[in-house]
Amino acid sequence: MTHQSQTLGPVRNSLARIVGSTAVRTVSLLALCAAYIQGPLMKIFDFNGALAEMDHFGLHPAAFFAVAVIVFELTASAMVVSGFMRWAGALALLGFTLLATFIALRFWEMAPGMDRMMATNAFFEHIGLAGAFVFVAASDLNKGAGK
Repeated sequence: MTHQSQTLGPVRNSLARIVGSTAVRTVSLLALCAAYIQGPLMKIFDFNGALAEMDHFGLHPAAFFAVAVIVFELTASAMVVSGFMRWAGALALLGFTLLATFIALRFWEMAPGMDRMMATNAFFEHIGLAGAFVFVAASDLNKGAGK
């Protein structure tokens, strides 16, 4: 055993205990779902704004889609955070994220400038978020398979 592995062993074990703790896992899952909790709450408190958003993206009838998005995001987030069929909630949010990203952040259609740069950054941040949902689903499915 090398000196480095002897030195890192206790540190690694301590880090594994910390990041593997129930509290850290719950806070991490809440952080991952934060946009899918905050977004619907904003839509509930500003339903006219939610209707305007649905109209902006051509989703009609706007009231139906606004309510559907609110219920979907809160339900899928609750599944991920609570652990009840976590894999299904994560995969649902993965699909939703990809769909919304390709609808709302079409940076390639924008003229060069600040708006395009911000949309490009947001696009790739959402792709990363989608990737995180793959990890959550895989972890949950592998746990159930005894892996």
